[in-house]
Amino acid sequence: MITFDTLAEPLLAILLGYGLGSIPFGLLLTRLAGLGDVRAIGSGNIGATNVLRTGRKELAAATLILDAAKGTAAVLLATAIWPETPMLAPLAGLAAFLGHLYPAWLGFRGGKGVATLFGVVGGLMWPAALIAAAVWILGLRLTRYSSVAGMSAAVAAPVAAALIGRFDLVPLFTGFALLVLWKHRANIARLIGGTEPKVGAGRD
Repeated sequence: MITFDTLAEPLLAILLGYGLGSIPFGLLLTRLAGLGDVRAIGSGNIGATNVLRTGRKELAAATLILDAAKGTAAVLLATAIWPETPMLAPLAGLAAFLGHLYPAWLGFRGGKGVATLFGVVGGLMWPAALIAAAVWILGLRLTRYSSVAGMSAAVAAPVAAALIGRFDLVPLFTGFALLVLWKHRANIARLIGGTEPKVGAGRD
């Protein structure tokens, strides 16, 4: 029988994860730096690639790190708070990822999720995060398309989990990858049309 007591911890894990994930670090950092609303430039995205278009590499790096860190923090905090309920860590990670993609305070228009995916995957299974990061670096070096690197890394996460034998995490990581691809649908259309800009110019 489902009661408030049985739902309380999952709901708290979701709120914890969503609250952390929905912190728009790219927007906050650019505003604190006096650069205005990062959503008014480039792609209008709040992620590190668009922050880079302000010309402030350190802000872009900080955005990347913090967007990943909030995903990891959600997982680690849930693990620490509810050590006897291991399913709550992935749940908090999922909520953090969705919070980044769809933050309530920004009209549910958030980032594309790659950095936060790294953070959540890292908190749950660090070897898969390392593999995904390697794929991201390789994809960026070979193509200079931020979108290609990000999508490739997202797809690599569930593959890495399967190869390592963590089949319990494959469905979650696959869901992440599908959402990242969905958020990049405009990029995919531009790639097909040959109009996708490379890193350092245009939109992401």
